[in-house]
Amino acid sequence: MEMKAENNLKFFGGKFMAVIPLILFVISCIILFVVLKDYSMVSLCVGGYCSIIAGSLLTRNQSQYWNAVVKGMASETVQTLALILFIVGMFGKMMTRAHIAYGFVWIGNSLHLTGGAFTGFTFFATCILSMSTGTSIGTLFTAFPILYPAGILLGSNPVVLAGAILSGAIFGDNVAPISDTTIASASSQEYKYHKGTADIGGVVATRMKYALVAAAIALLLFIITGGTGQNSAQASDLLSSYVDPHGLIMLIPVALLLVISIKTQNIFLASTVGIISGTILGLISNVLSPSDVISMERGSLSGFLVDGINNMIGTVGYLYAVAGIIGILNESGAMDAIIDALLHSRLNKTVTGSEIIMMIGMMIFSICLGSANGPAIIMFGPIANEIGKNKDLHPYRRANLLDGFASTLPVIIPVTSSFIFITLSCVTSCAADYDFISEISPVALAGRTYHCIALFFVLLFAVITGWGRKYESKSGEMTSIPAEENVVC
Repeated sequence: MEMKAENNLKFFGGKFMAVIPLILFVISCIILFVVLKDYSMVSLCVGGYCSIIAGSLLTRNQSQYWNAVVKGMASETVQTLALILFIVGMFGKMMTRAHIAYGFVWIGNSLHLTGGAFTGFTFFATCILSMSTGTSIGTLFTAFPILYPAGILLGSNPVVLAGAILSGAIFGDNVAPISDTTIASASSQEYKYHKGTADIGGVVATRMKYALVAAAIALLLFIITGGTGQNSAQASDLLSSYVDPHGLIMLIPVALLLVISIKTQNIFLASTVGIISGTILGLISNVLSPSDVISMERGSLSGFLVDGINNMIGTVGYLYAVAGIIGILNESGAMDAIIDALLHSRLNKTVTGSEIIMMIGMMIFSICLGSANGPAIIMFGPIANEIGKNKDLHPYRRANLLDGFASTLPVIIPVTSSFIFITLSCVTSCAADYDFISEISPVALAGRTYHCIALFFVLLFAVITGWGRKYESKSGEMTSIPAEENVVC
């Protein structure tokens, strides 16, 4: 990698003082997620911008400092990512308004599933729900009130059932074209031999093999261990209040979005077709009303178009905060020094070693940010980008390792994971409404979130054996052979 001839941004104490805003930001994330249990992206924005302001006190030149922040925020990658997030936010909220989850409840109820079979079905249903809406946290809050109490009454093991819901939420977050983690992992990985970043459709298509193998293993384990053998007649009454097959028609725009994004490699076109087709189908089938699209309520706009934008404002604001911090690291030379140290490390002498660096780095960043995977990918993405390009690894491969490993063990660390805390809060909320539900242990939940555990070992196997590893040719195509002759495989 070519080092910059000169770094204009100077700090009192040397260039590595440029890392202070990043450290302050990580500390603020830990306080918010782990200590205060505040999972709001808007709160993270506050932490990000306060960290940038605090960092400005350490610089020798205020004008250069803030120019570096603006330069980071103004990058084409950041602008593209922000635009994608706003557009796909509309699609995700459209799915939520259409109550697609009720359709899966109808399927489970119609098939008379109980015990482990219902637990396995719950995992499958939440996988589809999360993939349709592009939000893991939204899936948790949607699925728990509907599926968790009913599943316990139908003989599902409470801890395994909670693990199934969390696993399904993470599966969809990992593979959905409209997920912030998918978008961030693709947008952060550049081609080496021509301009541009990894397209979302190609990234999704190539990561499916890892996700599906892990999901198959998890599904089998959920079915085998997910039952208690004790059923209750109350379950049918509980499920009946959420039974509605009409929402399943909204799987059509989901399928269109997936196919178009993979075929055309254009997420903007895919999202446009998905939103338009979903709106038309929803209105015709009456799963959506005109007011669900857009309306005026109590003097303010409402509807999934507005909800989609509002839901993404915090995420986009966070994105700009992270981009500003990365701008500071770039202009000070600290980012170059960090990357240069990794590139010249003993572990980076082989392609496998480079991928291990990406694996460890991604998981550390995710753990430090309370398993906020999208933000962690945005922060570690530039480092992985340079390490991967140095070995000619294809952007798809790099993006898949980033998003994949962020969706594994960091998600289930009992003392730091925001996902564990959110899942436990959902169980507590259900326990407040139903006397047959008890609170569960975070350690027990971590051990029953089978998909995240299985995905870690699947991806570790892929790194060690080279399964699915592709390189970028000098024409930008995928190849099994690295373009640079000096790369050691």
